[in-house]
Amino acid sequence: PTVHYNMGGIPTNYRGEVVTLKDGDPDSVVPGLMAIGEAACVSVHGANRLGSNSLLDLVVFGRAAAIRAREVVEPGTSHSKLPESSIDPIIARIDKTRNASGSTGTAEIRDNMQRTMQRHAAVFRTGPSMNEGCEKMDDVFASFENVGVKDRGMIWNTDLVETMELENMLLQAQSIIRSAANRDESRGAHARDDIQDRDDENWMKHTLAWVDEKGKVSIDYRPVHMNTLTDECEVIPPVARTY
Repeated sequence: PTVHYNMGGIPTNYRGEVVTLKDGDPDSVVPGLMAIGEAACVSVHGANRLGSNSLLDLVVFGRAAAIRAREVVEPGTSHSKLPESSIDPIIARIDKTRNASGSTGTAEIRDNMQRTMQRHAAVFRTGPSMNEGCEKMDDVFASFENVGVKDRGMIWNTDLVETMELENMLLQAQSIIRSAANRDESRGAHARDDIQDRDDENWMKHTLAWVDEKGKVSIDYRPVHMNTLTDECEVIPPVARTY
């Protein structure tokens, strides 16, 4: 199994500015940081993106982000010099991964991750299955400490690239399965066989997830904006999708 599209992503406002939860404000803008496309969550797709809407998302909010960037960035302004403390961890990660000498190959760990996610966090889910998957994914995540990279080169090193990609996917997998197991309802693409109804009273909210270096997931929430940006459109409340 491979990923087709990420629903969710970096929270942004309608201008492409990244927002975060700060001092109780779920829409606090992170100055100078923007996100668009599949990396971002403008929250226009709800819990289940419809086909082809990703292109509309990219075009509309890509333009909005460009307009906003033009408003806040003065042409010709030079970048502030980054402190060494912000660069060192990036270089250290590359060196650590390139020189990893464990006994487990990247492909083996990736295969374990894919099989675990396919079995326990696929289209149809149950609480017990997801909880079991969380425990298995903890083990898979921990096994990355024993990963081995054979190619030490600095030119066209696909072994290094694939291993760094795997680390990113492990972080993503932890976020996905823990967030899913935590949500006691069915909503959009999150379809639980054991809880088939949507619970707007308790779960009409976005999940925010942080994953630390050890794979531990911290979860918080931000509200779903139900108001429109103009008086010309009325708010359309969510209804059950039936066929």
